[in-house]
Amino acid sequence: MLRKIVHIDMDAFFASVEQRDNPALRGRPIAVGGSAERGVVAAASYEARQFGVRSAMPSVTAKRRCPQLTFVKPRFDVYKSVSRQIRAIFDRYSSLVEPLSLDEAYLDVTEDRQGIGSAIRVASCIRRDILAETALTASAGISYNKFLAKVASDQNKPDGQFVVLPAEGAAFVAALPTRRFYGVGPRTAERMADLGIHTGADLRAQSLGFLQQHFGKSAMYLFRASRGEDDRPVRPDRVRKSVGGERTYAQDMTSSIELYAALEDIIDIVWQRIAQQGAQGRTLTLKMKYADFRQVTRAQSLPAPIVGREQFGELARAILAGLLPVPLGVRLLGLSLSGFETPTAQATQDIAEPAPAQYPLQF
Repeated sequence: MLRKIVHIDMDAFFASVEQRDNPALRGRPIAVGGSAERGVVAAASYEARQFGVRSAMPSVTAKRRCPQLTFVKPRFDVYKSVSRQIRAIFDRYSSLVEPLSLDEAYLDVTEDRQGIGSAIRVASCIRRDILAETALTASAGISYNKFLAKVASDQNKPDGQFVVLPAEGAAFVAALPTRRFYGVGPRTAERMADLGIHTGADLRAQSLGFLQQHFGKSAMYLFRASRGEDDRPVRPDRVRKSVGGERTYAQDMTSSIELYAALEDIIDIVWQRIAQQGAQGRTLTLKMKYADFRQVTRAQSLPAPIVGREQFGELARAILAGLLPVPLGVRLLGLSLSGFETPTAQATQDIAEPAPAQYPLQF
């Protein structure tokens, strides 16, 4: 039996919550996080995105692109609360829910818990319930595997949905620009373009050996995805081991002032990801790569999970202080949070074993 996978992605989640709760912000370009002088954008409203403002963009760049941009302080407790509301809606329709962050998740709806009879209609019902109960919109992708469902959820954003049927998968992927492949970032897309690979069809024309030569561990994923294939199951008990981010700099940094300033940007970027995923960890690791490519890491663990950006930032700065002064210029800085609290074995078992199906579901 083919799986029926739905990927739900909230529309500009943080920014939409702020516009919902503050009518004065509705219809205006806003950025959650950062300020006009420093920091990075955690989320941008669709009005701001029209000017090219994006998440993880330096606030100064965002303000330059959109002079009328309003910066709003993030309220992560509120976002987590709304995310719990949305998760409760998911649980009505599937026992197999794999959250990716506070605002998106995969659902395996092959087993029709409510007897709706169609995966497309299930996605519509979920979006309807989210709107009715949170006053927020969501977009959905429906397909027979996770890769296609995730790509499809972006097809008709915002407040839309798109289905890729089994007979359409290969053709749909063939027409996709390589940048739309999940996990293909700007640099990888540039490397592909240099090799004459611009679309899914171009990828499919390459041998597995060629892809392994140029893309290493990603080769098998690209080989299969270019054919519309993805056997990964929806895993409600999936445990993330770490959340982090790093940045490579065009010019090596040598002074403490430069390093602390660069670290603040990394703190903003990584804490945004931690908050989006609702992660709670006890261990913070700082990674530093010198001009000669020698790499050092330093980690510090606390007896309890790190709470709030302030504590996260203080710990990161303390770890950096222990590495100063630097013997050489620094070309890369990175931070990661790990040591997450895991559910008990019984809780994991309760989540991972869904109730028997009542109805087989069609697309």
